[in-house]
Amino acid sequence: MLGTAVLFAAGCGTGGTGARDEGPAHADSVASRAAPSATPSRRPERVDAVRLIKGDPEVSTEVKRELKPCVADEYPVDVSYGNLTGGSVDDLVVNVLTCGDAVGIGSYVYRDQGGSYVNVFTAEEPPVYAEIDRGDLVVTKQVYDRGDPVSSPSGENVITYRWASGRFSEEYRTHNDYGQVAGPEPVPAPDD
Repeated sequence: MLGTAVLFAAGCGTGGTGARDEGPAHADSVASRAAPSATPSRRPERVDAVRLIKGDPEVSTEVKRELKPCVADEYPVDVSYGNLTGGSVDDLVVNVLTCGDAVGIGSYVYRDQGGSYVNVFTAEEPPVYAEIDRGDLVVTKQVYDRGDPVSSPSGENVITYRWASGRFSEEYRTHNDYGQVAGPEPVPAPDD
Protein backbone atom coordinates (compact mmCIF):
# COMPACT_ATOMS: atom_id res chain seq x y z
CA MET A 1 0.00 0.00 0.00
CA LEU A 2 2.82 2.41 0.87
CA GLY A 3 4.53 1.65 -2.49
CA THR A 4 1.31 2.53 -4.33
CA ALA A 5 1.03 5.82 -2.45
CA VAL A 6 4.65 6.70 -3.27
CA LEU A 7 4.14 5.89 -6.97
CA PHE A 8 0.92 7.93 -7.01
CA ALA A 9 2.60 10.92 -5.35
CA ALA A 10 5.55 10.73 -7.75
CA GLY A 11 3.19 10.82 -10.71
CA CYS A 12 1.54 14.00 -9.46
CA GLY A 13 4.51 16.36 -9.49
CA THR A 14 3.80 20.03 -9.99
CA GLY A 15 6.74 20.87 -12.24
CA GLY A 16 6.31 22.10 -15.81
CA THR A 17 3.81 24.42 -17.37
CA GLY A 18 0.82 22.11 -17.77
CA ALA A 19 -1.02 21.03 -20.91
CA ARG A 20 -0.55 22.88 -24.17
CA ASP A 21 -2.62 23.18 -27.32
CA GLU A 22 0.34 22.66 -29.64
CA GLY A 23 -0.36 18.96 -30.21
CA PRO A 24 1.00 15.70 -28.91
CA ALA A 25 4.44 15.33 -27.42
CA HIS A 26 6.90 13.33 -29.47
CA ALA A 27 8.20 10.31 -27.56
CA ASP A 28 11.66 10.58 -29.12
CA SER A 29 12.16 14.19 -27.97
CA VAL A 30 10.92 13.38 -24.45
CA ALA A 31 13.33 10.44 -24.24
CA SER A 32 16.26 12.53 -25.45
CA ARG A 33 15.61 15.16 -22.75
CA ALA A 34 15.52 12.53 -20.02
CA ALA A 35 18.93 11.09 -20.92
CA PRO A 36 21.84 12.50 -18.90
CA SER A 37 24.21 14.71 -20.85
CA ALA A 38 27.79 13.55 -21.30
CA THR A 39 29.05 17.13 -21.71
CA PRO A 40 29.14 19.69 -18.92
CA SER A 41 26.26 22.16 -18.85
CA ARG A 42 26.79 25.30 -20.86
CA ARG A 43 23.70 26.84 -19.26
CA PRO A 44 24.19 30.42 -18.21
CA GLU A 45 23.00 31.84 -14.94
CA ARG A 46 19.24 32.32 -14.86
CA VAL A 47 18.32 35.11 -17.28
CA ASP A 48 15.52 37.62 -16.62
CA ALA A 49 13.52 36.85 -19.77
CA VAL A 50 10.94 39.58 -19.11
CA ARG A 51 13.63 42.26 -18.91
CA LEU A 52 15.31 40.80 -22.01
CA ILE A 53 12.05 40.96 -24.02
CA LYS A 54 11.09 44.44 -22.81
CA GLY A 55 14.54 45.83 -23.64
CA ASP A 56 14.77 44.21 -27.08
CA PRO A 57 14.16 46.66 -29.98
CA GLU A 58 13.38 43.65 -32.24
CA VAL A 59 10.27 42.78 -30.15
CA SER A 60 7.10 44.50 -31.33
CA THR A 61 5.40 47.17 -29.26
CA GLU A 62 2.25 45.02 -29.20
CA VAL A 63 4.02 42.04 -27.59
CA LYS A 64 5.69 44.33 -25.05
CA ARG A 65 2.32 45.90 -24.25
CA GLU A 66 0.71 42.45 -23.75
CA LEU A 67 3.56 41.22 -21.52
CA LYS A 68 2.05 41.81 -18.10
CA PRO A 69 2.01 39.67 -14.95
CA CYS A 70 -0.87 37.18 -14.80
CA VAL A 71 -0.78 36.79 -11.02
CA ALA A 72 1.32 38.89 -8.64
CA ASP A 73 4.73 39.04 -10.38
CA GLU A 74 4.39 35.87 -12.50
CA TYR A 75 4.73 36.67 -16.20
CA PRO A 76 3.45 34.38 -18.98
CA VAL A 77 6.84 33.41 -20.43
CA ASP A 78 8.42 30.02 -21.07
CA VAL A 79 12.22 29.91 -21.27
CA SER A 80 14.31 27.03 -22.63
CA TYR A 81 18.11 26.81 -22.60
CA GLY A 82 19.96 24.77 -25.22
CA ASN A 83 22.55 24.66 -27.96
CA LEU A 84 21.04 25.97 -31.18
CA THR A 85 23.81 28.18 -32.60
CA GLY A 86 27.01 26.40 -31.53
CA GLY A 87 28.09 29.16 -29.17
CA SER A 88 30.09 28.66 -25.97
CA VAL A 89 27.00 29.38 -23.82
CA ASP A 90 23.53 27.89 -24.31
CA ASP A 91 21.04 29.91 -26.32
CA LEU A 92 17.68 31.02 -24.93
CA VAL A 93 14.30 30.32 -26.49
CA VAL A 94 11.66 32.62 -25.00
CA ASN A 95 7.93 32.22 -25.67
CA VAL A 96 5.56 35.00 -24.62
CA LEU A 97 2.02 33.76 -23.94
CA THR A 98 -1.34 35.27 -23.09
CA CYS A 99 -2.51 34.91 -19.49
CA GLY A 100 -6.03 33.61 -20.02
CA ASP A 101 -5.56 30.83 -22.55
CA ALA A 102 -1.75 30.50 -22.85
CA VAL A 103 -1.71 31.30 -26.57
CA GLY A 104 1.77 32.11 -27.85
CA ILE A 105 2.04 35.68 -29.13
CA GLY A 106 5.79 35.76 -29.73
CA SER A 107 8.77 33.41 -29.88
CA TYR A 108 12.40 34.53 -29.77
CA VAL A 109 15.89 33.04 -29.78
CA TYR A 110 18.74 34.84 -28.02
CA ARG A 111 22.43 34.06 -28.55
CA ASP A 112 25.22 35.06 -26.19
CA GLN A 113 27.64 37.48 -27.81
CA GLY A 114 30.35 38.78 -25.54
CA GLY A 115 28.37 38.35 -22.32
CA SER A 116 25.08 39.84 -23.52
CA TYR A 117 22.20 38.25 -25.38
CA VAL A 118 21.34 39.27 -28.94
CA ASN A 119 18.06 38.42 -30.70
CA VAL A 120 18.77 36.07 -33.63
CA PHE A 121 15.19 34.88 -34.35
CA THR A 122 11.72 36.40 -34.02
CA ALA A 123 8.27 34.95 -34.77
CA GLU A 124 5.30 37.13 -33.81
CA GLU A 125 2.37 35.67 -35.74
CA PRO A 126 0.08 34.24 -33.05
CA PRO A 127 -0.53 31.57 -32.12
CA VAL A 128 3.12 30.54 -32.19
CA TYR A 129 5.36 28.43 -29.95
CA ALA A 130 9.08 27.61 -30.37
CA GLU A 131 11.13 24.85 -28.80
CA ILE A 132 14.47 23.09 -29.08
CA ASP A 133 14.44 19.60 -30.58
CA ARG A 134 17.76 17.76 -31.01
CA GLY A 135 19.67 20.97 -31.72
CA ASP A 136 17.10 22.41 -34.12
CA LEU A 137 14.61 25.21 -33.57
CA VAL A 138 11.05 23.94 -34.09
CA VAL A 139 8.28 26.53 -34.43
CA THR A 140 4.63 25.50 -34.31
CA LYS A 141 1.98 27.82 -35.72
CA GLN A 142 -1.65 26.85 -35.35
CA VAL A 143 -3.89 27.36 -38.37
CA TYR A 144 -7.52 28.43 -38.22
CA ASP A 145 -10.20 28.12 -40.89
CA ARG A 146 -13.01 30.63 -41.02
CA GLY A 147 -15.28 30.15 -38.02
CA ASP A 148 -12.81 28.14 -35.92
CA PRO A 149 -12.93 29.13 -32.24
CA VAL A 150 -9.58 29.95 -30.61
CA SER A 151 -9.80 26.69 -28.67
CA SER A 152 -10.15 24.55 -31.84
CA PRO A 153 -7.69 25.26 -34.66
CA SER A 154 -8.07 23.32 -37.92
CA GLY A 155 -4.41 22.34 -38.02
CA GLU A 156 -0.84 23.41 -37.52
CA ASN A 157 2.30 24.21 -39.45
CA VAL A 158 5.50 22.85 -37.91
CA ILE A 159 8.65 24.52 -39.22
CA THR A 160 12.14 23.28 -38.39
CA TYR A 161 15.01 25.77 -38.59
CA ARG A 162 18.74 25.06 -38.45
CA TRP A 163 21.54 27.52 -37.65
CA ALA A 164 24.01 27.92 -40.51
CA SER A 165 26.19 30.80 -41.74
CA GLY A 166 25.18 33.04 -38.84
CA ARG A 167 21.38 32.72 -39.20
CA PHE A 168 18.45 30.32 -38.98
CA SER A 169 17.32 28.75 -42.26
CA GLU A 170 14.17 26.73 -42.80
CA GLU A 171 14.95 23.02 -43.17
CA TYR A 172 11.56 21.32 -43.05
CA ARG A 173 7.91 22.30 -43.05
CA THR A 174 4.99 20.02 -42.30
CA HIS A 175 1.28 20.69 -42.08
CA ASN A 176 -1.00 18.65 -39.85
CA ASP A 177 -4.78 18.76 -40.20
CA TYR A 178 -6.61 18.07 -36.98
CA GLY A 179 -9.50 15.61 -36.99
CA GLN A 180 -12.12 17.11 -39.29
CA VAL A 181 -15.31 15.44 -40.43
CA ALA A 182 -15.44 15.47 -44.23
CA GLY A 183 -18.68 16.14 -46.06
CA PRO A 184 -21.97 17.51 -44.79
CA GLU A 185 -22.74 17.41 -41.10
CA PRO A 186 -24.86 14.42 -40.10
CA VAL A 187 -28.53 15.11 -39.44
CA PRO A 188 -29.84 13.62 -36.20
CA ALA A 189 -32.47 10.91 -36.56
CA PRO A 190 -36.01 12.05 -35.72
CA ASP A 191 -37.43 11.02 -32.36
CA ASP A 192 -40.13 8.34 -32.66
